[in-house]
Amino acid sequence: MLYPIAVERGSDKEAFGVIVPDIQGCFSAGDTLEEALENAKEAIAGHLEILAEEGEEIPLPSEASNFFDDEDYKGMVWAVVDVDVSRYLGKAEKVNVTLPSRLIHLIDDRVKKDTRYKSRSAFLAASAERMLHA
Repeated sequence: MLYPIAVERGSDKEAFGVIVPDIQGCFSAGDTLEEALENAKEAIAGHLEILAEEGEEIPLPSEASNFFDDEDYKGMVWAVVDVDVSRYLGKAEKVNVTLPSRLIHLIDDRVKKDTRYKSRSAFLAASAERMLHA
């Protein structure tokens, strides 16, 4: 899932700060922008792991544009980081789903072209998560 992050610009003397608006209390930093992005992914994963262990809901990402006018993020630069949340959503279960053949072919074509999806199941799970979060 692509989580939006607000990045406070760093300098030669200050680190790049990162806030993850969709996950309360989740923030990070890094000496470079690249390091800040990697550290943000680790911070998100750590928060999600704790939430899963405590049986709490896993917050799904919002659109970054939802936060553009928020005073808390004024002057920050926006980015997104990709975090695989599937391991925090519980044990996988097999289900039988019936879909029109044309739709299956369209899904399979997308999965072949889009590296975010490792399988048809991953595509369907990501799509369902987005729809349920909307």
